[in-house]
Amino acid sequence: MGIHFEREVSRIKKRILALGALVEENMHKAFVALERRDVELAKEVIATDVTIDQTEVEIEEDCLKILALHQPVAGDLRFIVAVSKINNDLERIGDLSANVCARTIELSREERITIPTTMLVMAERIEAMLASTLDSLIDVDAEMARRVLVDDREVDELFARLVTELKEDIRSHLDLLDPLIVVFTVARYLERMADRMTNICEDIIYMAEGEIVRHQDPSAVDELLEEEMRRENGE
Repeated sequence: MGIHFEREVSRIKKRILALGALVEENMHKAFVALERRDVELAKEVIATDVTIDQTEVEIEEDCLKILALHQPVAGDLRFIVAVSKINNDLERIGDLSANVCARTIELSREERITIPTTMLVMAERIEAMLASTLDSLIDVDAEMARRVLVDDREVDELFARLVTELKEDIRSHLDLLDPLIVVFTVARYLERMADRMTNICEDIIYMAEGEIVRHQDPSAVDELLEEEMRRENGE
C-alpha cells in the first residue's frame, strides 16, 4: 500500500487507543462519582465527554479518507472497517458515562437512597471488562476478546439480580419510587456499557481473524476457549 498508507494507519491506531484511554478514565471517574455522590466529579465527566465526541468524529473522518484514497483490501480493509465501528462504540460508552453522571447529580439530592452493593460490584466488573477490551485492542488479541464475551454473562447476571432487588425496594418503599427509578436507569446504562464492549470485542475478532461472531451461539465461544486452553496445555 505504500509508506503514506502505513503512516495513516499508524496514526489511526494511536488515535483509537488514545480515545480508549480517555473513555476508560472518564468511566472510572463516573463510577467514583456515583459511589461517592460527588457532584463536581460528575460535572467533570460530563464536560470531558465533549472531547470524546469530537475525537470520535475526527477518527471517523480519518477512516473515510483512507477508504476513499487508498481503497485497502483484505486485512487492511478489515482493520479500517473494524476501527470505524469500535470508534463509535467507544464514543457511546463515553456518552453512557456522562449519562451516569447526570443521574448521579439527581441522586445527590436524595439522601434516603443508598447505591446498591450489587450495582457497585457490577461497575467493578465493567471496569475490568473495559481494561481487557482495550488490552485486546492493543494486541489485536482474539482470544482475550472472546474472554470478554464470556465475562459479559456475569454482568448480565448481576443486572438481573439488581433488577430483582430494585423491584423489591419499590414494593417496600413506594415513597422512594422516583429516586429508585433513577437508580434503575443507571443500572441500564451500566448494562449497555457492557454490551458496547462485547461489540468492540466482536470487531477485534473480525479484525484479527476475519470471522463474524455477532450471531454466534454463546456456547460456541466457550468451546473455542476450551480448545485454545487445551492447545496451550499440550493436550
